[in-house]
Amino acid sequence: MSVKINTTINGQAVSASAEASTSLLEFLRDTLEMKGSKLCCNTGECGACTVIYNGKPINSCVTMAADANGAQITTIEGLADGDKLHPVQQAFIDTGAVQCGYCTPGYIMSVKALLDRTKKPTQADIEEAVSGNICRCTGYNKIVDAIHLAAAKL
Repeated sequence: MSVKINTTINGQAVSASAEASTSLLEFLRDTLEMKGSKLCCNTGECGACTVIYNGKPINSCVTMAADANGAQITTIEGLADGDKLHPVQQAFIDTGAVQCGYCTPGYIMSVKALLDRTKKPTQADIEEAVSGNICRCTGYNKIVDAIHLAAAKL
C-alpha cells in the first residue's frame, strides 16, 4: 500500500509517495535521491543514517517514512550554504575527524543537533550526543576535537 508523504526537508516542501513499509532512510535515498545519509546496520545502532527530525537527531533507518508526514527534516545535504560548509562540517575537516567518511554525515547531524541545543557543550553533553554513533576508522579523539572547534566557531 502506498502512502502520500508531505514533509519539509532542508527547508523545502516535499510531496512524494512511498510504500507503507518504507523507512525514512530508504525514502530519502531511493525516492528523493538524497544519498548523504548512509545505510549501515539497519537496526538503529550505528548512527550512520542520522538526520534531524523536528529538531532531534534520529536514526532514519528505523523510522518509517510515513511518520515524516508533516515533519521538519534536516539532512547532511541541507547544511552547507552553497560552497560554504556549515561550521560543523568544516570542523570535521579541519581536525581530521574523517577517514573513510561513511559515518561522518551521521556524526555531523548528531553534533549539529547538539550545538543547536547548547552552544557550550560539556564533555558529558558531547559524549551523550554522539553515543549513538559508531566510527571504526578515526578513533574518537579527533571527533571530540571537531565538536569543540565547531562550538567555538558558532
